[in-house]
Amino acid sequence: MKMSVAISSYENAGEQIIKSAQSKVGGYVCVANVHMCMEAFDSNEFNRVVNDADLVVPDGMPLVWALKLLGEKTAAQVRGSDLLLHLCNEASGKDISIGLYGGTPDSLHDFESFLHRKFPDINIVFSVSPPFRELTPEEKNHYVQEINRSGCGILFVGIGCPKQERWMAEQKDKLSCVMIGVGAAFDFFSGRKKHAPRWMQHFGLEWFFRLASDPRRLWKRYLKHNPRFVYYFGKQLLQSKFRPEHGSPNLS
Repeated sequence: MKMSVAISSYENAGEQIIKSAQSKVGGYVCVANVHMCMEAFDSNEFNRVVNDADLVVPDGMPLVWALKLLGEKTAAQVRGSDLLLHLCNEASGKDISIGLYGGTPDSLHDFESFLHRKFPDINIVFSVSPPFRELTPEEKNHYVQEINRSGCGILFVGIGCPKQERWMAEQKDKLSCVMIGVGAAFDFFSGRKKHAPRWMQHFGLEWFFRLASDPRRLWKRYLKHNPRFVYYFGKQLLQSKFRPEHGSPNLS
């Protein structure tokens, strides 16, 4: 099973997302890393969720390196957190309103304060921290109605992979905004979690920084996914040398 990843940039991705937001048609964007890639490899259902997205950008440097090794020399990292800031800046200047879905009430409050300080003209019209448990159909419908009623053009969804991608796919035809899965970005910008230093991001060590910051929660994820990604991508790379593929870049 393969996951299609776009060769993009902050400017190109931002332009596509802004146009989608202005069109008022539901859509969603996946910000891909090794974790998402392997979740899509392990599940046919989740593979369809990711590949049905309007845009999939490479958030993690390992995916960028993989794309370059597959011949996509112009592949570049589009980090979810940096894309969020880029979009907030663009939206502020184009009168596009913002919605926030995820996090805890406290982190969401602090994140909103951060956005208002950084982008004084930003228009945040929806902000909800949903329960961590499975939502009832009535609750899901209520949030959909509230999001549509708010009129937000871009909805940042921060409830973690793969939950947020499944939620976005489920709501795509019910909402009139473009959704972007941003994982733990609310916690990063609210100061509850620390960003990896830029040099670690550049060398693809952000996962190591996050593991060191929260080993109890993350060690199983990285132990399960990272070695398998290297193994299966190695197989794909060898096969590509003998059976060149054409079309959109895909990662196994």
